[in-house]
Amino acid sequence: MSITKHMAHAVTVIAVGVSMFGLAGCSTAIKGASVVNTAATNGPKVTEIVTVGYVSNGTGDAWSVANDADIRKSFTKASGFELKYSPGVASDQKSQIDAFGALVDDSVDVILLSTPDATGWESALQRAKDAEIPVILIDGGIEPDDTSLYTTRITASNDEAAKAVANWSLSTFPDGVKYFVLEGTSGVDTVTARNAGWDSVMAEHPEFVKLGAQAGGSSAEAATAATAAMLAANANDVQLIFAQDDEMGLGAAQAVADAGLTPGVNVKIATIGGSKAALQALLEGRLSFVAEFNPLLGATVAEVVNTLQGGATVDPLIVVPSHTFASITQEELDARPY
Repeated sequence: MSITKHMAHAVTVIAVGVSMFGLAGCSTAIKGASVVNTAATNGPKVTEIVTVGYVSNGTGDAWSVANDADIRKSFTKASGFELKYSPGVASDQKSQIDAFGALVDDSVDVILLSTPDATGWESALQRAKDAEIPVILIDGGIEPDDTSLYTTRITASNDEAAKAVANWSLSTFPDGVKYFVLEGTSGVDTVTARNAGWDSVMAEHPEFVKLGAQAGGSSAEAATAATAAMLAANANDVQLIFAQDDEMGLGAAQAVADAGLTPGVNVKIATIGGSKAALQALLEGRLSFVAEFNPLLGATVAEVVNTLQGGATVDPLIVVPSHTFASITQEELDARPY
C-alpha cells in the first residue's frame, strides 16, 4: 500500500509531560504525547489491515524488554495490524540491517526500527525511502541525523530527564556537594544527551564539585566496581552519585553499602529509568530519586501509524511524557507495568 508522506523540514523539540516538565506551544495530543504543529488527528479513520514491520534492538535490558512488549501489544490484528516482528540480536547490527532489508523486500506498509547503533543506517533507510515505506524510529536516533531518511522518531527525552535529576539535586543540596557521575557507553547519543541535560543546569552552580565521571557499562557489576574505586580514591567523601541508568544506580548503592556507608543517607543516588527494581530501591531508601525514561511508546506509535495511513502528517520528533519519583508507595509500585 502506497502512503502519502509529507515531512516537516524543521525538527520540533517537543516539551514533555507536565509532571516533569511544562508543555509549550499549541499542541495536539497523540496518546499523551505532545505533537506540535501537526495534523496528527485529522486523517481519515483507517479500516484496512496495516502490515507493520518491527526490528527490535535485542539488548535485553529492562527498558528494552518493557518497550518491546508494549510495542508488540499495541500492534495486534484486533487493532487492525499485522505485525512482522524481527527480534534484534544484541551487538549484531548486521542482523538488524538484514531484517530491515527483508521487510523492505516484503513491501510492508510501515517499518518500526529500534536500534542501539546510531550509525551505519543510511543505505538501509534509503532503500525504504525509495520503496516509499515510511520508517518510524523507536527511541534511538541516527547519525548523521538525516530527517529525510525517516518519517518520525518517537522517544522520551534524555536531556529533560537529566535536567530533572539536576534540579532535584539543587533542591536537595542547596549549599552544594561533591558528586560523581556514572555514565553509559562513551559516545552513545543517550549518554551525550544525558550529560548535556545535567551540565546545562550544573554549569551555573560551582558549589557542586564534580569528582569525576566514569563509564559504568550500564550494568550493576561494572557500576559497583567503578563506584568502589571512586569512594576509595576520595576517602568516601562524596555525597551524591548521578547514575545515568537504573542498573548503574543499583550497582552504586551496593558499592556504597560495601564501603560501610548507608545509601540514601550518607550518599544519595539518583538514576534515570524507572524500572520496578529501581523504584523498589527507592521505596526501601537505597535510591533517592528516579527520573522515568518512559518505555511505553506502543499506543503513541500505533496512533502515528494510523495517522500516516490516513494521509496526514506528523513532525520528525515526538516526545512522550515521563514522570519523576522522589518517593513511591508500595501500591503505586505494584500498579506499574514497568
